Amino acid sequence: MMSYSLNRKIRDLKPYDPIEGEYRIRLDANESFLPVPEEIKTGILQAVEETAFHRYPDSLAKEVSAAFADYYEVDPKHVAVGNGSDESISVILSAFLMKGDKILTVSPDFSMYRFYASIVEAESVVLEKEEDLTISVDKLIKTANEQKVRMIIFSNPCNPTSLGLQRDEVRRLIRSVDALVVLDEAYMDFWDQSLLREAAQYENLIILRTCSKAFGMAAIRLGFSVANETLTNAIKAVKSPYNSNTLTQKIGAELFRHPTLLHQGIQEIVDSKQALYRNMKELEASCHEEILVYESCTNFIFIRTEKAKQIYDFLLIQSIAVRLFPGYLRISAGNAQENAAVVAACRQFLLEGEGKA
Repeated sequence: MMSYSLNRKIRDLKPYDPIEGEYRIRLDANESFLPVPEEIKTGILQAVEETAFHRYPDSLAKEVSAAFADYYEVDPKHVAVGNGSDESISVILSAFLMKGDKILTVSPDFSMYRFYASIVEAESVVLEKEEDLTISVDKLIKTANEQKVRMIIFSNPCNPTSLGLQRDEVRRLIRSVDALVVLDEAYMDFWDQSLLREAAQYENLIILRTCSKAFGMAAIRLGFSVANETLTNAIKAVKSPYNSNTLTQKIGAELFRHPTLLHQGIQEIVDSKQALYRNMKELEASCHEEILVYESCTNFIFIRTEKAKQIYDFLLIQSIAVRLFPGYLRISAGNAQENAAVVAACRQFLLEGEGKA
């Protein structure tokens, strides 16, 4: 029998590994803690009833594109639909990069950017962020131009740091490089520095959005890219013909028909994050610099601590799941009871129990 070996770019890859198991509190994935409003749920159930399951979905997802465009006040012809932002990232990197092209990312940032770049066999140039985890736009521009990169991609606001780059600085970047800038605004619904409405003005800008964070629709896998017509048509041409299924499209279209409910939900999430932030800052002040809680313009907080792994393990024992990074913890905003539980457990570790052992 002939043997077959995996090629070098996938030989050592491991499947994505989220936290497994059942936990009473899940604050590890930046999901919304809010249930779907009954009014939206009723519309979704009606849409399911009307679905022609024996037919392929609309390849261009026109209805949900129009609903998204109406909600964000952009032109539908500048919108392309993805099976979550992850697929959009994969499609864009595959389409706009050739083998050996250079892509510029920053660190820390969303890890999947460099993963998809490796599959395309692009060369990743990584710019480390400043000591305070902010991005130096001057360094970003200088690196991009000196390295002659074809693409720059980063999240704004940033996952995992919870920090954001002001829109004037992003504009300066876009206008100062020859590269395509892919701006991942997955968390921008929680902040006010979006460039979405002006995306089509630029020749070298693609903006990504998702329904997974602010709108509590992580399960349906629905994302969008917004760019000028030339870039958008290219994305539509290279994506899979039926990448977004009919149910996802119908649910997304129904979702955007309720802007008041969506805005109310976003405000509730922001209020919860602010409460979590305040409580953790109080804990920071009490434990003499054992933790540093960063400012946040997302739906989560980011904490630097040398005891990150110990706190993470202690929380798991309490059946509380958060996200661990080397030297850092990322904690999603939950409801009031969930926030109180995670703060109490961190306080117990740092001031009362395990952390003082």
